[in-house]
Amino acid sequence: MPGTLFFFLLMNPRRIRLIISLMTAALVGIICLQLYWIGWNIRLNEEQFDKNVYDILHRVADKIEYYESITVLEALKNTFRPSADFNRNLRRAAQRLESASASRRRLHADTLIQGGGELPHSFEEEMLRWELMKVNQLVDSRVLTDRVPLDLLDNVLREELKSYGIDAPYEYAVYSKAHQSFVIRNGHYVVPENTPHLPASGVSSLYNSPYRAPLFSKDVEPPGYLVIYFPARTQLVLGSVWKSMLLAFVFTGIILFCFLYTIQVIYRQKKLSEMKTDFINNMTHEFKTPIATISLATDSIISPMVIQDPDKIRRFAEIIRQENRRMNGQVERVLQIAQLDRNEIQLRIAEIDLHDLIRQAVANFSLQVEKRQGTLRLDLQARNPVVRGDATHLSSVIHNLLDNANKYSPLQPEITVRTRDTSHGVAITVEDKGMGISKEARKYIFDKFYRVHTGNLHDVKGFGLGLSYVKAIVDAHKGAVDVRSELGKGSAFTITLPCK
Repeated sequence: MPGTLFFFLLMNPRRIRLIISLMTAALVGIICLQLYWIGWNIRLNEEQFDKNVYDILHRVADKIEYYESITVLEALKNTFRPSADFNRNLRRAAQRLESASASRRRLHADTLIQGGGELPHSFEEEMLRWELMKVNQLVDSRVLTDRVPLDLLDNVLREELKSYGIDAPYEYAVYSKAHQSFVIRNGHYVVPENTPHLPASGVSSLYNSPYRAPLFSKDVEPPGYLVIYFPARTQLVLGSVWKSMLLAFVFTGIILFCFLYTIQVIYRQKKLSEMKTDFINNMTHEFKTPIATISLATDSIISPMVIQDPDKIRRFAEIIRQENRRMNGQVERVLQIAQLDRNEIQLRIAEIDLHDLIRQAVANFSLQVEKRQGTLRLDLQARNPVVRGDATHLSSVIHNLLDNANKYSPLQPEITVRTRDTSHGVAITVEDKGMGISKEARKYIFDKFYRVHTGNLHDVKGFGLGLSYVKAIVDAHKGAVDVRSELGKGSAFTITLPCK
């Protein structure tokens, strides 16, 4: 049942086109879905990477600011006599000052003391708050390079990147709003530029980098920001998806290959089915004529008017024998092709003079050409025409080429058989001035059952096995066969056989 359905599909061009259209649409849909999935995965990785980098920058900025606050508290602790009450008051003062600094230090000192929400509980606490505020004001007034320790920045940034699993080359810098330039880059202080512009040699990448976070954001105005740049950002983003992308492309390529191969097989099977159908039709036509002739001859022999005449009986018997020989030759040709396909044919190798073989084949075939008032000319120029091969099969090869030239020559055929020496052996060319073969048809003329279409299918008799047989025999002799042809001007078949 599946074979019948497949055969039905092959024989229905509309169904073939429909199936190919559906398969193409499905394949295009799969490819588009794969591309969308890959793009979505890349975008997701980019978003996750950007989020991680921003988190890292803010964590680094917070740690630097926290370090500065600890430094201020340590300075105050070293200024006053340490005691339990002092440490408690120091923490309370720091908390109150931190709460009051939410107004971004826009209030004056007296407003800050009175508007803090709750007055100090002791003179010592009030003095600590004043001292803490003065220290903070002093710290805020410092230049940015003095507030950012190089070693701390480098170590904290490296640790945060490691904790997020980012292991890639990077560049970082600290940008100062006061100088409108970078003041720290890659663990070194740099001289601020007088005029803001994009410097060369890689710093422009830091200027253009979207990854930045403000430093000391609790100041009235953040004095600068931390910038980081990843030269290999694209490779870093694609690093986690390249395996999936590679597998997607490999599997899509396999599907595409199978799709194209399936289409090729479908059309090849369709062409083979058509050729087999033509073969069956031609075989039926070829056998129908001799069978009808034999039937008529048999009826004539048993007729009362003929059965008494021995001469007429012999005549009809000869007709039966000729037609029987003709059918037997056709069957033998089909069987020979089958044997060649199964590599069962055995060659009887011997030394052969190709000129003698060609002369004998031409002598046997010349009568068919003369019946059509044509000419068959010989031009044997090979100096060493002796080869090792099977005389029977090589004679059949010459006969097939002559028959092919005669069948495809309209009106009066003009056939020439030439030989010449080559570096590989002897070349035999059978040339005609017939209808010629198109470039497209030349691709298939050596295929089994293929016949060049000539309008009416039965104008040129044959099974489409002649040239297939020629190529198989020449290949078995380790030779080569070639064809030159032009529509309306004729064809030239050349076989080359190695010398002995």
